[in-house]
Order: sequence, then structure tokens, then C-alpha cells
Amino acid sequence: MSNATLSPLPSADRPETAARLRDALLGASFTADGLLDLLGAPAYAALARSETVPALRATRGDTPLEMLVRLFLLQQPVPYARVADVLPVDACLETGWLARTGSDGIAAAVDVRPYGGPGGEDWFIVSDLGCAVGGAGGIASRAEGVVLGVGGASTTLAGITVRTPVAAALDLGTGSGIQALHASRHATRVTATDVNPRALHITALTLALSGAPAADLREGSLFEPVKDGEAYDLIVSNPPFVISPNARLTYRDGGMGGDDLCRTLVQQAGERLTEGGFAQFLANWQHVEGEDWQDRLRSWVPRGCDAWIVQREVQDVTQYAELWLRDAGDHRDDPAAYRARYGAWLDEFEARKVRAVGFGWITLRRTGSAVPSVTAEEWPHPVEQPLGDVVRAHFTRLDYLRTHDDAALLEHRFRLAAEVVQEQVGLPGAEDPEHVVLRQNRGMRRATKVDTVGAGFAGVCDGSMSAGRILDAIAQLLGEDPVLLRDRTPGQIRLLVEQGFLEPVV
Repeated sequence: MSNATLSPLPSADRPETAARLRDALLGASFTADGLLDLLGAPAYAALARSETVPALRATRGDTPLEMLVRLFLLQQPVPYARVADVLPVDACLETGWLARTGSDGIAAAVDVRPYGGPGGEDWFIVSDLGCAVGGAGGIASRAEGVVLGVGGASTTLAGITVRTPVAAALDLGTGSGIQALHASRHATRVTATDVNPRALHITALTLALSGAPAADLREGSLFEPVKDGEAYDLIVSNPPFVISPNARLTYRDGGMGGDDLCRTLVQQAGERLTEGGFAQFLANWQHVEGEDWQDRLRSWVPRGCDAWIVQREVQDVTQYAELWLRDAGDHRDDPAAYRARYGAWLDEFEARKVRAVGFGWITLRRTGSAVPSVTAEEWPHPVEQPLGDVVRAHFTRLDYLRTHDDAALLEHRFRLAAEVVQEQVGLPGAEDPEHVVLRQNRGMRRATKVDTVGAGFAGVCDGSMSAGRILDAIAQLLGEDPVLLRDRTPGQIRLLVEQGFLEPVV
């Protein structure tokens, strides 16, 4: 591992300075909306990719906001007098938010990036300099304890998390504190853990600068910091899931062989959940020769938990190795060293008979059901974030289906979900379509094939008639035996309910 050193962090026990700094940043419109207005959409998007040239060109003026962008986001020194006009500069120097550079310059000690909360909150994410987001060129520092800011994985997890009021939430592997920040909106008590003490320090800074309540910060790996008897209504984790031949970077490499860290995290989560509680993770998993990936993931699910596993992406081992070698900036090293590291990744995969690596979401829900439901599926298609309500509704539908047999299903009434459309697929001019597709325009944006009966059934579901009465009417129209139609259709109804096309009318 690199011997690179990291700069000292601001003091985490001076909340009054963080509050003054926050007020000054907001007063200068150093917010997500303010940056978008200043930079314009292309430069703003480039900054989110760690590309700074467009933002440098857009901040050549001398307004307070341009100065703050150069100071905190572009790591450019700014004259003391100019900073003093906008920020409580002396207090920030004393507490370590800022540092002197050159004869009269002021530099940022950490990256402070505006982040818009889901309710319109103006938050700030603190990270190590140059590490606010990932980028194709690799992170700015390869020091072992470096702490990154918000990347695509972080926002994905925040978007899929179930957001209902809870008593206790656990952010396991908190990093810069983004998940703890989100949880502070709907959890009475937030616990944040990390094996990296620097990450815990930065999480405290993120929460303080965002005006959020302090979290209970605990150092340790996986569930080690959780006390005996403690349970949580919500557990979230964007863990160090990268499957690598050695642990070089704390924020991404878990230090366990293969996908053992993700497996252990999922298997141990069940006993830390309250009844009805959710645990939601991002994870990588191995596609092993001769083994079905779905069976592999189902074996991870702890007893007493329902699970929804969604594989979003699969990369072959060469693509995977290249992705994370670039993430660490190894492509900028000596070519021989790069080839050696690349070879080490492929040797590791070959030894484990790994042919590809999957990435996706794992959601557990603690349930008292004697027969838990485990759904493992591949869904690489675009979705509409946030999906927290969609995730919660998925498990609510599972409860409904588990407690209603076919006879009860036919007695129930259903309503077609909002923004579901029907598509007919076939040759131009053909009298009948080859097949009918129902498609969701919201949430998971699923599409599913249905037969004529299924399409007709879904089309008239407005909550006014029971499923059985609708099938009887369809049987009369088609000239079919209503008893036989009632016998063969509940399976199709169950699928449409499970996938969210039909909603039971309560």
C-alpha cells in the first residue's frame, strides 16, 4: 500500500464553528441549486464526475460563490482577505477547516460538497481532498484510510432505502456519513460504524455541517460494534464490497476472500433486526463455474427474513479487474506494475473458478413467517429513483399473497396500478397480436407478457368487482368454462400482484 499521508482533519468537537461555517456557506448560496445556477448543467455534471476544467472556466469571476467553489471544490488557494469577507476565517483556521498556504493564501483542509436532501434540505458532504466523487482517472489519494464522498453507489443505496419513521437505524460502514445523514430525517436514534476511525471523524463533520443531529459513532468491523441485545428497525450498508486479491484501500476492499464479506454481512443482519425491520445493502457476488448465482445468493439469506435480491449488472473478470485498477489509479503507474496487479486479480479469480462478478441490491425484512419469501432476479433495465416506497410495497404485497390462497384471491378486488400501459406486439397488419405486454412507467419500470385473459382482466380492474366476478364475465365473452378459467388464472393474478401491476383494494 502507498505510504501517502492524509491531511489533518477539522476538529469534530467545535459544533459552534461548524454552525457558523454552515450559515456562511448558505448565505453565499453555496448549495446544490446555487452551484447549478452558477456553473450551468454541463459544468455541474462534469464536477460530479471529478472533471474540474469546466468548473474552473466558469468561476473566473470574483463573487463569493465563485470563490467558495474554487476553495472547497477545486482546491485552489484564495487570498485571506477575500475569504474573510465571506467565512469566519479565523475560527475556521483555528479548528482546522482551513489552512494557510503561501504568504497570504488560504486553502481548504477537506472537500466540502453541497448535497440536496430529498426534502429540499441543503446538506454538505465532507471528504478527503480530491475524493468527493469517484472518476475514471482514479481517486486523488491512495492512502489506506482515505475517505470518499458521494458516488453513484451511495446515491443508489440512499434511493432504494425504505424511508418510514423508525426508532433506531444503523449505518454500517458509514464512510463520509451520507446514509447516516439520510437516516437522521426519519430515525430517532442513528448509529454509524466504520472500521476506519477517519471515516467516523468525517461523518461527525458531515452531520454537524449539515445541521443534522449527531450520531452514535462506533469503530469496528461488520457487527462487532453492535452491543449484545441491540436491534434496529433499519440497517443500511454500502460496504467495502470489492472482490480483490488484497486489501489495499479501506473504503472498498473488505479484507475477506472472494465475496465472503458481503455474505457475512447479510447472514449476520437478521438477528440484529427488529420484527418487521429492513436491512438494505449494496453488494458484489461471484459467478462461480457450475453454480447458479441465484442459488448462491439465496443461501446467504438468514432464517426468519424475507429477501429481495436484484442483480443490476454483471461484468466478466477482466472488466471487473480493470474497473477497480483504474479506481485506484493503478493505470497511471509503471506498466509492468500495472500488469502484475492485473495478473494477481485474474489469478485470484481463476483459483476460485470465478467467471464473472454481479452487482446489485439486497433487501431483507425480518418476518415471523414460517415460510419466508426469497426473490432473486436480474433487472439491468432503467428504474426510477427513489425506490424506497417501491421496496416497501414489494414486501407488503408478499404479506398479502402469503395470507391469501387462490379462493381468497378470487374473492378480492384489485386495481390497476398507476401508469401501467398495454403494448401489443405482432407483425404489421396481423389480425391478432403475437403477445400482449403490460409495462410500468414508474418505479421498477417492469414489463411482463400476459395472455388475452390476463390483459382483459387487468384492463377492467378498477376496484369495483371481485377477481372471480371479472373472470366469470371474461369466460362468458370468450365462451369458456368459468370454472376452468377460475382454476387456471390465479397464478397469473399472483404474478401481476407480486410485480406491482395490480394492487389489492383494502
